[in-house]
Amino acid sequence: MPKSVLVVYGTTNGSTAQIAEAIADVLRKDGLTVEAQPARSAANVASYDAVVVGGGLYAGRWQKDARRFIRHHRRPLTERPLWLFSSGPLDASASERDITPVPGVKKAMAALDAKEHITFGGCLEEGAEGWVARMILSKGKGGDFRDFTAIEAWAARIGAELTS
Repeated sequence: MPKSVLVVYGTTNGSTAQIAEAIADVLRKDGLTVEAQPARSAANVASYDAVVVGGGLYAGRWQKDARRFIRHHRRPLTERPLWLFSSGPLDASASERDITPVPGVKKAMAALDAKEHITFGGCLEEGAEGWVARMILSKGKGGDFRDFTAIEAWAARIGAELTS
């Protein structure tokens, strides 16, 4: 029986959504049934065999919709394999080394017995919403630091584990 996977993401400007969709695409290629949904509207975790949750990082915290999703679905998340990812560093650091999860994500990992967490580089480009984003961009610190090769490799590891 094919396994079903829910990929949930909390995003403000769409960058984390694109990472989640890339993860979902790899898992589909591995023969899994996958739905990618924004954390704000994802409802029924119980109908999935495994879950991947990602959130953009803002001022050292996961995006609020990702945090709310984890809190609201705590019980069913502990009953199935769970992987977490963050996106956010606006530099090459995520490609150069493992980055420790921010405190709230680290706490969620322990409480939910998550299998793994990884941090991917973020993306902040012109047109981003919010005054903080505009301030960062005005200082020339934006850009796209996502490494889709690394994202796809991580998703392939999840797929291999779920299909073995």
